[in-house]
Amino acid sequence: MKDMFAYPHQPGARDRDTSSDAAASVAPRAETLRARALDEIERSNGLTADQVAGRLGMSILSIRPRITELARLGMVRDTGERRRNNSGRRAIVWAAINPQRLKGNKR
Repeated sequence: MKDMFAYPHQPGARDRDTSSDAAASVAPRAETLRARALDEIERSNGLTADQVAGRLGMSILSIRPRITELARLGMVRDTGERRRNNSGRRAIVWAAINPQRLKGNKR
């Protein structure tokens, strides 16, 4: 049986006290942040984590891990496309696996 309280269902942490503290502090909001990030990705033709963070008006440090969690949960996928992020590096463009906009659901 799958542990629903383990990563990626809950924020992960490395073996450091600061990492554990950070994961614990975001845990109450992680599901909501994942849902908001997924909503933005579903309504697009693909976005980088930086673009999602910008659309949500949030820090990339809060959003990038949520996108990784969504990928591990099988809700988003790497499109193979790359775009420059705010630091000038190439970033993955993410797309929803089952976008709501294609299911006829209007928002």
